[in-house]
Amino acid sequence: MIDLYSWPTPNGHKVHIMLEETGLAYNVHPINIQKGDQFQPEFLNISPNNRIPAIIDQDGPGGKPYSLFESGAILIYLAEKTGQFLPTEPTARYDTLQWLMWQMGGVGPMFGQAHHFRGYAPVDIPYGIDRYTKEAGRLYGVMDKRLGESAYLAGPDYTIADIATFPWTRSIERQGHSLDDFPNVKRWSDAINARPGVAKGVTVLEAARGERKPLSDEERAVMFGDKQFAKR
Repeated sequence: MIDLYSWPTPNGHKVHIMLEETGLAYNVHPINIQKGDQFQPEFLNISPNNRIPAIIDQDGPGGKPYSLFESGAILIYLAEKTGQFLPTEPTARYDTLQWLMWQMGGVGPMFGQAHHFRGYAPVDIPYGIDRYTKEAGRLYGVMDKRLGESAYLAGPDYTIADIATFPWTRSIERQGHSLDDFPNVKRWSDAINARPGVAKGVTVLEAARGERKPLSDEERAVMFGDKQFAKR
């Protein structure tokens, strides 16, 4: 059994989708990042960087409980645990891992900054909006070119590289772009959206979050203010 500690964000959805796709049994524990659950000592014991998602595999290596944080590491772990979505042939494996690292080092951080400056910053900062909107567009261009050559990011098969990247593309309008401008990404997105495991994975914890509303001053302070940077 997997204990999943998460919230419905792009990084959370990566692991929600992976668990649904692999068929692993799991219990989900909501970590409301708008309320500050990520700073509670119990969660920090699992995820010392106070970020979701994190998991505890109750049947980890040697049959003992094992905890992991960082979504990319969790995807690799679950892929190796189940023998799914990470090829064993060396070239295909490293093709998958390099596109996974591309998401971890580029898509996630840069799209996240686009979200912040375009939607969450308390004041408009034109330089930040322009920089991260353009960088998001550049990364979509890289993806569109790759997906014009290959059915999926790492090759002909669906892998953890796609599982990691797809959730971030669901918010393309918030990044200042449109899938209509990236036809290969749109084709890929439509194919992934049609997978039953994906359709279920993106609904995990939606009821716990409830209706999307503008952040309150307190929630903004938790997520982006001094509370975020306090020593713990």
